[in-house]
Amino acid sequence: MLALSRKKNEAIVINSDIEITILDIKGDQVKLGITAPKSVPIYRKEVYLQIQEANKAAGTSEGIEALKNFLG
Repeated sequence: MLALSRKKNEAIVINSDIEITILDIKGDQVKLGITAPKSVPIYRKEVYLQIQEANKAAGTSEGIEALKNFLG
């Protein structure tokens, strides 16, 4: 893991097309702004993990049954 120090209004660039800017710092919270192409999905980690779990469940017989019940 690369650890960087940044101050408010400073940014980092990833792969020349993704920019992450520090917008605000309040106590132990940091507000980030992310500029990236629309083709790059951006998720909070907890949401990403939920999506992964839902995708795994959808591939099981229980997940398929739940989908059938949802669709009617």
